[in-house]
Amino acid sequence: MASVVSSRYARALADVIADSKLDTAHALEQLNAMAAAFEISAELREVWESPAIAVEQKRKVLDALGARVGVTDRPIRNFVAVLIDQDRIGLIAVIARELEEELNRRAGRVEASIVSARELGEEQRVALTAEIARLTGKQVAAGYTTDPGLLGGVVVKVGSTIYDGSVRGQLERIRRQLTED
Repeated sequence: MASVVSSRYARALADVIADSKLDTAHALEQLNAMAAAFEISAELREVWESPAIAVEQKRKVLDALGARVGVTDRPIRNFVAVLIDQDRIGLIAVIARELEEELNRRAGRVEASIVSARELGEEQRVALTAEIARLTGKQVAAGYTTDPGLLGGVVVKVGSTIYDGSVRGQLERIRRQLTED
């Protein structure tokens, strides 16, 4: 239920961002700043989620926080106000993640999480990113991490699809084949 609601809010905000011709990266950065403040501060969560506190007070806190964290786009401020008014503020972090996915989808971009056994060189990163772009047909924004437990190779996650080219993954597939027969 929450994912349906959060994705609906994310799509609506993506429409507002497009209609208002806002810089998508800046708008997302502002929403993430508000989400981070909400996640970090128990006092803020208490104020914004409390039915005992007047809406005007909640909005004053919103405006003060917005000025502090650099929310300069009025549609972003208004969106957070709607979340507060509709008792959906607890979904702000999920909505921010879904907004990023929606904006990427609309721009023809895809995020890829790449885990390798060792640090990849620039040439390897470029080649891997190009191959992911060829497979997905989209521009790729890649994030790289290392995990020595892979032994060798890489694991690439694009959306819900995982491409496991690691030695550990290959050994696991061999183990399964041997135990199935």
